[in-house]
Amino acid sequence: MFKSVYLFALVLVAISACNSGEPKKGGGKFGMLDTDIPEYTAIQFFEHIYHDKTLDGSFKLSSPKMQRLLRSYHTNKSVQKHILNMRFDTVKIQPSTRSAGRNEFAKEAKISLFFEGELNGDIFKDMRVIELLRIDNKWKVDSVSLD
Repeated sequence: MFKSVYLFALVLVAISACNSGEPKKGGGKFGMLDTDIPEYTAIQFFEHIYHDKTLDGSFKLSSPKMQRLLRSYHTNKSVQKHILNMRFDTVKIQPSTRSAGRNEFAKEAKISLFFEGELNGDIFKDMRVIELLRIDNKWKVDSVSLD
């Protein structure tokens, strides 16, 4: 009897040790981007535009200037077509690997993002430069350009 209780306790400890709770969810190709860096905010901004049904998620990650611009186009497809000039059925978004800097004290940042996706069966690759501002200790997308 003592052996079965001991075995049961050992199995219970082993199972509880394996489940350490909810893993930290980051961005990027392997989910390794920290949530407090501008690259994460830029990727999440575009993820909301390309994968959500509404623009609400992108509003939260936008500066007031970008929010006004997004609201004037009303839908995700309109934003993709008129503001970004990039439409995709499916898309993968990656930050530039050469942007290595310390942004913990910066007030603004410029990030290059690479887009690879499909539209009507054709594969397209493109790049955009995103300017971000730190507002209330959170990164917000302020503008998107081709530069």
